[in-house]
Amino acid sequence: MVDNLTKQKEEMAKFQEAEMLKHLDLKYKNEIIRSMEWLGEKENTIFLGQSVKYSGNAMYNTTKTIPENKLVELPVFEDVQMGMSLGMAYEGFVPITSYPRFDFLICAVNQLVNHLDKITIISEGQFQPRVIIRTSIGSRIPLDAGEQHTQDHTQAFKNLLKRVDVVVLDEWHDIFPAFKHAYERQPVTKYDSLVTLLIEWGDHYNAK
Repeated sequence: MVDNLTKQKEEMAKFQEAEMLKHLDLKYKNEIIRSMEWLGEKENTIFLGQSVKYSGNAMYNTTKTIPENKLVELPVFEDVQMGMSLGMAYEGFVPITSYPRFDFLICAVNQLVNHLDKITIISEGQFQPRVIIRTSIGSRIPLDAGEQHTQDHTQAFKNLLKRVDVVVLDEWHDIFPAFKHAYERQPVTKYDSLVTLLIEWGDHYNAK
């Protein structure tokens, strides 16, 4: 009798914990959606990447409400995508460039480290492009996506990037202020970068 009661209490505790996590996940995803919608209202923003326009991964669920004329669907060519983002920023756009898996942002390291991170220096402050980079640490629940799709490379990118602002979105209440700051922040000197890398947690916004 005692064992059954203990088991019921444990099951109830697990259920309550799962419900709480589900609520937090919904808040997390909804705050990303709110941030994307806010950015989508800006005249000079454009969204590009894999599954920004067509279903293919969890990030698609965060851009479905963005006007279609602001969405540029791209194939899997991460380095070219980063170069395109820089070129669009030169032309006055603010690209929100999405990399659904942090693991494969590595493929864009040349453009990111040697160009976006250093452009204010090598141009002697002539160019200060604003680029907002989204990426996600792949989810392990409800299904583990495997070693190639779930790695957290935050510290490695912080070591590589000297001027790009690297921000990890750990909590739902950090999300909107971080995206707003990425869009609005102003340089103090002509050598300051206006590029922001925002790192999301796939486990949080995979909630249905």
